[in-house]
Order: sequence, then structure tokens, then C-alpha cells
Amino acid sequence: MSRIANSPVDIPTGVEVSISGRDISIKGSKGSLDLTIHDLVEIKQEDNVLLFSATNNGKKSNAMAGTFRALVNNMVLGVSNGFEKALQLQGVGYRAQTQGKKLNLTLGFSHPIEYSIPEGIEIETPSQTEVLVKGIDKQLVGQVSAEIRAFRPPEPYKGKGVRYLNEYVKRKEAKKK
Repeated sequence: MSRIANSPVDIPTGVEVSISGRDISIKGSKGSLDLTIHDLVEIKQEDNVLLFSATNNGKKSNAMAGTFRALVNNMVLGVSNGFEKALQLQGVGYRAQTQGKKLNLTLGFSHPIEYSIPEGIEIETPSQTEVLVKGIDKQLVGQVSAEIRAFRPPEPYKGKGVRYLNEYVKRKEAKKK
């Protein structure tokens, strides 16, 4: 049984929630997000609280209730506060720079990498070796961060590459002669 679905989602001031049938729409100061709720999940709004429950007592419906409670909670947090992921470039000559809707990366390849920034995402480069990915959709922020990291993941011998801020990379010892 999902315990996550039992805890309600608090709606902060300045956030509007509208439920119509299976669709839920959440609007806040940063933007708006929409989601279609699964048939096995029932959602109720009481004052400034959203309550989730499974339609039947099956294992799948309990799991879906917890999943959709977490998704809606992330939507509420996203439209009120937003989400942010920080990436760090480590290596000699590794640089990042934003130009309009493109992120230019120099990661030690023979060519520079141009990453086109998707809609709903802001990318900032406070320094040449830092990249901040911001947005209201938690899944999209994580996906964009993972795509940027995948261009040059950190390698275990010298630690060079693109890593998340405060990510630990286990180092290996070089080959002995």
C-alpha cells in the first residue's frame, strides 16, 4: 500500500488548481502545467489541499495514486518555486557559453557541441565551467541536465567531464607498468 498517496498536497497562496474530469491544471507565478490523471486514481480538492486515493484496493491502483500524488506535488512546487540543476565542467579547456536559445560546449572534441535549449527551460552560465538548468517542470529539467552530462560523462581516471554539482566520481588507479 502506498503511504505517499495518504499525505495531502498543500496548495500555497498564489497557486490556482483547476480540476476538470481527468485533467488537472496548475497555474502559479512561474507558469502553468497540465496533467491527465490515470483512471485508477481519484483526486479531490478541499480548501487549499489536494487529496489522492486509489479507486480500488488493487496493488497497481495504490502505486498509481502515490505516483500521481508525487507528480502533482512536483507541479505545485515547480509553478511556485521552480527547479534548478547545476552542472560543473572539469577539464583543461572545457567551456560552456549560452547564445540565445543555444548552449555552446567545448568538451575536448575536435568540434564544438551546440545544444538547442528546449521550450520551457532556461540555461545560465555564471562562469565558463558552470551551467545552471532552470525550469518549472522537474522531469524536463532533469532530462536536459542528463542530456548535457551525456556529451562527456566524468571518467574515472582523471575525473574530466561534465558532472552534477557535488557529484562524487570514484577514481581509479592508473595501470601499473
